[in-house]
Amino acid sequence: MAHADRLERTLPDLKPPYTPGQAAAEANRCLYCHDAPCVAACPTGIDIPGFIRKIATDNLKGSARTILSANLLGYSCARVCPVEVLCAGACVHQHQGHETIAIGRLQRHAIEAAFDRGDAATLLRRRPANGKKVACVGAGPASLACAGYLALEGVAVTVFEKRALPGGLNTTGVAPYKMHVEGALREVELVRDLGVTIRTGVEIGRTVTPAQLLAEHDAVFLGVGLGADAKLGIAGEDGPGVSGATAWIERLKNEPGFALGDLLCAVVVGGGNTAIDAARELANLGVPDVTIAYRRTEADMSGYAHELAHAREEGVRLVERAVPQSFVRGADGTLAAVLLADGRRLDADLVLVAIGQAKPDASVLAGFDGVARDPKGGIAADPETGRTGNPRVYAGGDGTGVGELVVTAVQDGKRAARAICAQLGIELAPDAPVMAGHR
Repeated sequence: MAHADRLERTLPDLKPPYTPGQAAAEANRCLYCHDAPCVAACPTGIDIPGFIRKIATDNLKGSARTILSANLLGYSCARVCPVEVLCAGACVHQHQGHETIAIGRLQRHAIEAAFDRGDAATLLRRRPANGKKVACVGAGPASLACAGYLALEGVAVTVFEKRALPGGLNTTGVAPYKMHVEGALREVELVRDLGVTIRTGVEIGRTVTPAQLLAEHDAVFLGVGLGADAKLGIAGEDGPGVSGATAWIERLKNEPGFALGDLLCAVVVGGGNTAIDAARELANLGVPDVTIAYRRTEADMSGYAHELAHAREEGVRLVERAVPQSFVRGADGTLAAVLLADGRRLDADLVLVAIGQAKPDASVLAGFDGVARDPKGGIAADPETGRTGNPRVYAGGDGTGVGELVVTAVQDGKRAARAICAQLGIELAPDAPVMAGHR
């Protein structure tokens, strides 16, 4: 249960839910394309025209079933996916000069209705227990998807999470104006309702060893995500007023009583989506002067252009070719500014560093014989199956360097669930949920 006294709760939903009338009107704009490009653009292959047509005919149960069959985390994906560059970005309406279909908001409408009715877990067929057991390490999107689809096939699944709250980045890192912690936990409860056991406060390598997991389970899935925020490596970085962006966002979302104080100016260092999210959060929380400092030019930024455009509308400014050289502090050590390599000075009461995260902690992988790292430091795994160098260990999500979005992490988990079923001799029916969507 998330604590009620959290700063993220002061940030409103920038895309509020549809009313039934609004959803019906939007659904009826869809052309229900054959070989729809929106489906091809969805990493999990949701039958988008199919679920939208069901909304138009007031079949919300059928709509939610269609979505969840292909994507068990369709609720969070509806709220946090960059639909502008995925499904909605491929909508044929854009070629006709019309506004694209609001696929994400319609998807949210269908699944939220199932959550409100309390019947989401009953929409998918669940096979009898088959005696097989699988452990999933980490309770982020990849593990939750893998666990849920395996549970539907009769596998007894236990998810091990070191934090107090499950959900991974959906719980700790999603921008609050897209989804609060409570939304992520509704999805966790759906996975629990499918029969998955989720144990929190369990750290692999300390509380439970890899050897124990392998001894007690037929297979193990590693959905461990990334490590701590990367650092700039300049003097004064460990002093007050400087924080890693994901660590700061986690406090914003999860820490009871966390407050900003009297911030007047903040600088976010980086050019990715985490940097843009953090800057937008600061601006929406009322910080008067928020700057993104990026070492190259806007054209080189990895963050989405539409998100940067929204940030600018909210008052965030971008400073290009900004390479931090040192931090300027007052006599009492209080942060005053960031000094750039070219001599420019950016005033700052707070600096958030968003230049990436460390690869998975070696201690998590150490006990799994045969599990290796790829050249970039992620977990080496077959992209089609998630299988690692150990035939009983699979991996997916951010920790593999592939599942950079919630939706791609879900697809990683789904692929691994299929491969694990094949390894364990579980025959899948053509209409099994784990077979839905892209294969």
